[in-house]
Amino acid sequence: MKPLTHPRCDELCIEAVLGAMANPIRLRIIERLANGEELTCSTVLPEVSPSTASRHWQVLREAGVLFARREGRIILHHLRRDDLDARFPGLLDSVLRAVRTTPDPHPITT
Repeated sequence: MKPLTHPRCDELCIEAVLGAMANPIRLRIIERLANGEELTCSTVLPEVSPSTASRHWQVLREAGVLFARREGRIILHHLRRDDLDARFPGLLDSVLRAVRTTPDPHPITT
């Protein structure tokens, strides 16, 4: 299996983080992970194809927004809140506040 790579906290790049957050599906993932849960790909995106879901999780992981770990054949993800807050103070809270108070202009329907 291919190893899961993650940037170190000091390697987090604002452009990559904001780019990863600039997608309604990925914002939904971030919002769910912000509750402190550890989730699998299919937990949040049951209506999205597995390959598309994997790509969204990969973008978030490679940007440093989340951390992924393997447990057998399952990959569990959690938000790197401490690292994001240390590197970009207030960014995550601002994004989450905006997501929670702004209607989704592109709702995902099944």
